[in-house]
Amino acid sequence: MITVIVEFKLPQTLSREQAQATFQGTAAKYQGMPGLIRKYYFLSEDGNRAGGIYLWNSRADADRVYTEEWKAFVRGKYASEPSLTYLECPLVVDNLTHEIIAD
Repeated sequence: MITVIVEFKLPQTLSREQAQATFQGTAAKYQGMPGLIRKYYFLSEDGNRAGGIYLWNSRADADRVYTEEWKAFVRGKYASEPSLTYLECPLVVDNLTHEIIAD
């Protein structure tokens, strides 16, 4: 598994409620996405940065999404260049399902 942290600066400060409404506009496209296990949207405490934390089955699955077209979409929607940080994820503790997951 691999975790990717995508982060971008917002053109204006957002409240939690504004961010939630904005994120609702893209959430459905991630449902059932091949290779995506989970996505968390986030907003910094000061409301100036936002992004997503993605858990993927593999780097190849992630790379199929983070294309130049996807980056252009982010730039267009948030007026900011996204930064991507890739992290190996050897183990997940899931307290909702009471599982410890290894790939």
